Amino acid sequence: MQRPDAASLWTAAILPPAALDSLKLRGADPVLPSSFHVGEAAATATGLSALAAAELWHMRSGRRQQVSVDFRHAAAAFRSDRYLRVNGRPMPEAWDRIAGLYRCGDGNWVRLHTNFPHHRDGMLKLLGCEYDREAVAHALQYWRSFDLEDAAAAAGLCAAALRSFEQWDSHPQGVAVPTQPLVCIEPIGEAPAVPLPEGDRPLAQIRVLDLTRVIAGPVCGRALAAYGADVLLITSPHLPSIQPLLVDTSRGKLSAQLDLREEGAREILAGLVRNADIFVQSYRPGAIASLGFGPKQVAELRPGIVYVSLSAYGWAGPWSDRRGFDSLVQTATGFNVAEAQASGQNEPRPLPAQVLDHASGYLMAFGAVAGLYRRATEGGSWHVRVSLARTGFWLHELGRVPRGFDCPDPRREDVQDLLETSQSEFGELTTVRPPAQFSETPAYWERPSSAPGAHPPAWP
Repeated sequence: MQRPDAASLWTAAILPPAALDSLKLRGADPVLPSSFHVGEAAATATGLSALAAAELWHMRSGRRQQVSVDFRHAAAAFRSDRYLRVNGRPMPEAWDRIAGLYRCGDGNWVRLHTNFPHHRDGMLKLLGCEYDREAVAHALQYWRSFDLEDAAAAAGLCAAALRSFEQWDSHPQGVAVPTQPLVCIEPIGEAPAVPLPEGDRPLAQIRVLDLTRVIAGPVCGRALAAYGADVLLITSPHLPSIQPLLVDTSRGKLSAQLDLREEGAREILAGLVRNADIFVQSYRPGAIASLGFGPKQVAELRPGIVYVSLSAYGWAGPWSDRRGFDSLVQTATGFNVAEAQASGQNEPRPLPAQVLDHASGYLMAFGAVAGLYRRATEGGSWHVRVSLARTGFWLHELGRVPRGFDCPDPRREDVQDLLETSQSEFGELTTVRPPAQFSETPAYWERPSSAPGAHPPAWP
């Protein structure tokens, strides 16, 4: 079977083969302490999104430009929240105090994700215990790990039992995931071909509605903004956010708030959709559709839309509607066991970054721009689908890195050459600059990171 490198993924998206000569991925793993090709995955996903943007530039200008991505820089961007500073200081801890790994009564491990208050409160109710790590650990002694995982899912909560790759591969969802493309791009409606508007950047004049939270979806919007798109982030005032991630991933975006439970807010969003090019959403499967903004609903509102969806475990199989986050998908699908074994560690060990989230975000951006290319050349409305679990399968397919844990864990002082400083509503930000380098149209964020609701729900 062909190793799923950048060339094969580009070809699968039905993009011009000649463009591949313009992409240079520099470096070699390990660049982070891991037994997996984290650097290659980071550079490949980033490079594909950038090369797709450069291909749109070629359509606009008739000129191809060189795109290069360094493994080390891309991997640092995958840990951008770790290196973020506001006015020279780190952001507060993002993890809730009862989130993380626990042993259950059957001896196996389970990981809880309680960073949102409603998930935390629901988990405490399910376990019947106080908001205390020792109390949670005690309560879990009366649970089998896989029973807890299923009970949490039934209650709309977020937990994952630890599995090896072998266990996951035999699980019905583990069987379903590899049957799905890494980046699925499918037509969902008819529309005439839409030529690209004029502009001096690859995605200039492209309008993106960003209805996403946490990491993967927001990274997609941030990447599109770095390539020149107008990205309008829409959040709801009643939903919680994780401040460090919000500050980091809001770079380059306008930020508005709409409560889509209200009819008036849905009418405003529908008006924004009618003038959008890309619609990105990462809420639990079915949530946005229940409010009237599923893929085909949006394609009816705006023929020619490129609609991008993210899910945790894919769009087919018994877990297709299950909530999930990067850390949970790593735990459920085998990565934590594999990393522990490779490092000689007894306890489960996560990947050295939220690799599934960040890679999925750049793959979403790649699919979104590929959809624009298809719209310009063929017409139609397009649905792009990416999942954390399928991205994990791709990372596994890339193989293992011998002695990957010999690589030192890069500290902030080790990546000083990759950082930039800018002003924002939050103060002076020091962040990882865009990892993709363009020879003609440099990637950068034109707009500063802004607080939720800082802008009206309107296109610039």
